[in-house]
Parts: sequence; C-alpha cells; structure tokens
Amino acid sequence: MKIMVTGGAGFIGSNFVFYMLEKHPDYKIICLDKLTYAGNLSTLEPVMDNKNFIFYKMDICDRDAIYKLFEEEKPDIIVNFAAESHVDRSIEDPEIFLDTNIKGTTVLMDACNKYGIKRFHQVSTDEVYGDLPLDRPDLLFTENTPIQTSSPYSSSKASADLLVQAYHRTYGLPMTISRCSNNYGPYQFPEKLIPLMIANALAEKPLPVYGEGLNVRDWLYVDDHCSAIDKIIHDGKDGAVYNVGGHNEMTNIDIVKLICKELGKSEDLITYVTDRKGHDMRYAIDPTKIHNDLGWLPETKFADGIKKTIKWYLDNKKWWEEIISGEYQNYYKKMYENR
Repeated sequence: MKIMVTGGAGFIGSNFVFYMLEKHPDYKIICLDKLTYAGNLSTLEPVMDNKNFIFYKMDICDRDAIYKLFEEEKPDIIVNFAAESHVDRSIEDPEIFLDTNIKGTTVLMDACNKYGIKRFHQVSTDEVYGDLPLDRPDLLFTENTPIQTSSPYSSSKASADLLVQAYHRTYGLPMTISRCSNNYGPYQFPEKLIPLMIANALAEKPLPVYGEGLNVRDWLYVDDHCSAIDKIIHDGKDGAVYNVGGHNEMTNIDIVKLICKELGKSEDLITYVTDRKGHDMRYAIDPTKIHNDLGWLPETKFADGIKKTIKWYLDNKKWWEEIISGEYQNYYKKMYENR
C-alpha cells in the first residue's frame, strides 16, 4: 500500500507519518511538503533513513509536478493535510489560503481522477461549522450541522470540503472527509496557543490571551487524530464525513493557567490582549458517528496529554528554539544544497 501524505512536514502531518510507519511497517509513505513557515524538514529527521519513506519538496498547486509524481509513484491513498492553517494569518493575508487550501486540493483531486486512486481523504476542521454559544453546553457539532464559517481560513477549508464532495458526485472520486477539533502534542508550530504559552512561560515572557480568555475549544491529542484518520481511510464509508473530537472542552484561560501550574510559573505573566476579529466562542464535537461506525474513541485524557506535551517541549527545546529564531528555515538548504 502506498500512501501519499501532503503537508507531511507540518504538525499533524508529521505525526501521522510517524504513526503510519510504526502501525503499518509494510506501507510506503510518500511525503510532500512545500516547506513554508510551518513545514519543518528537521521534524522528519527520525524517518529520513526509513526505506519505506520518501520526501518530496513540492507545492500542491504545481499541477505539472503533482501529475509527474502521481505517474512515478502511483499512490493508492491520498491524505491531504497540506493547508495554510493559522486563523490570524488568514485575517492578515487571505489570498494565500485560497491558493493552497482550495486550488491545491483541486489539483490533487484532478490528479486522482487522471491516474486513479483508491481513496482521497480530506483533513478538515470543526471551524467550518462556525461556533456555538457558551450558554448552551448541550449543543455539539454533528456531521449535519450547517457550514457557517467565521474566518478566511475556515471559509477556505469549507470551500475545499464542498469541492471534494462535488468531485465525488460529479466524477465518482472515492473520498472521505474528517473534521477535527483543536489538536495539541509534539511538533506543533510555536505560534499556536499551547506551544506558545509553554515557550513564553519558560522564557518568563508575557502570556498573551485574547479577550477574557473564555473561548472554549475541544482539545484532541494528535496521536488520537492520527488513529482516527487511519481507521477512516481503511474502513470509512466512501463519500462520508466524520467528526473527530476529544470530549475535552476547556477555556483558553484555564489552559494557560494549567500550563503555568505545570511549569511552576506565576499567573502574573498572563496578559489580556485585544480579541481576534470574529473570534469564535465555542467549538465542541460530537464524535458519535465515528464511534458507532468505526469503533473509534480518543484514548488520551487532556490531563495526561498536556503533561506529555509539556514534557516533550521541555525535552526538545532545540527543535522549537530554532523555529523561534528562524534557523530551521536553513535546514532544508543544508540538507539538499549539494545534492
């Protein structure tokens, strides 16, 4: 089995590569990444010498390169993680999100139609559903919740989801979509909430919290997300959408306070800043469908996952300190300039 993983040098993509190589040692993993700011080749260093792993520096919007790769590698399954994914960046510069998240997905699906594929899996987000009110904890996102986006990022992901479903109906593309809640764990880019707070707290820097910090997110440990996608691409129903969530709802401020406590830092570091434009109040996933249909449940409780995550960032300071200093962008050049 050959699985092509796009965006495989990013946070969730790289964790999925590690997961699949360990869980399915007979599979070949073809990894693509454009290596923009959030794609870090050094993350993949542990598997670079694995005979079942191959890396290509490639933009999924580059139709000629993608077609050539499909022709050469003949993948069985595509798992599309490749995406611009930071909401704040999408507010500042929406256009790049439209290019990668919509056009790039279209190029990949056109290649699937041209060369044949067993399954195209689109990795999406619960943000396509908009948000839920804080005073209705009984409400959860289901697969039938209407799409109602709030940011350029979520709009671009929703557009891609609709295109994937249209290709299924129009061209018969075999596909599945997963919409996941907020992930956390090793190798997350340090501009996201949890790694940013860990890094700043360790450096005794201010911990910036939007608004009053009351926004609620449903947190899922990244390995649990990987196991869900593994189940979906093998056993998921063709054409189906699956919500993937952790039953771990937490307010942002409670997470920041928990990180302070775990690191032995003062909550005086917390600094409240002007809220994000159009900031969604609450996300909460109902994973009943994936549990009933595929037997998947998250295994990691937040209290355990956050401890593991903090330990990883403490043990791997070199990885994220290089990112913060911008040095990791030189890694690719060092690896490949003389080849």
